[in-house]
Amino acid sequence: YRPAAQFGIFFTFFLASFFFDIKDAASIAVIGAADGPTSIYVAQVLDSAYLGPIMVAAYSYMALVPIIQPPVIKLCTTKKERLIRMKYHPGEVTKLTKILFPIVITIVAGVVAPQSAALVGFLMFGNLIRECGVLDSLSQTD
Repeated sequence: YRPAAQFGIFFTFFLASFFFDIKDAASIAVIGAADGPTSIYVAQVLDSAYLGPIMVAAYSYMALVPIIQPPVIKLCTTKKERLIRMKYHPGEVTKLTKILFPIVITIVAGVVAPQSAALVGFLMFGNLIRECGVLDSLSQTD
């Protein structure tokens, strides 16, 4: 879906640039990717005057995706294509790999984009806690 998101951003930016200044148009355009948190972040960074409406529009759009997506899929695919079932062959992932993954991702994100370290770090911390088994012992307390 990423190419569709990129198209949505540029198409929305093109249309919004006719009605809004460039910063507001860019803030509105991110809604075209159907990514609410990113829409809000971009609107804050660009100091958009339309932060409130962008928040409402972005989350409303995201909430409507499960309603809009099925008819669009039916229009774009044949019944035969929708009935295709692909086989899944899960591979073994070691416990060490599952524990190292969130740590490595946090470090890489912190090096590549330091401003994302807190957000990515908390997301990966949740994965680390789950993989270490801490949640199992917490949920089984009497």
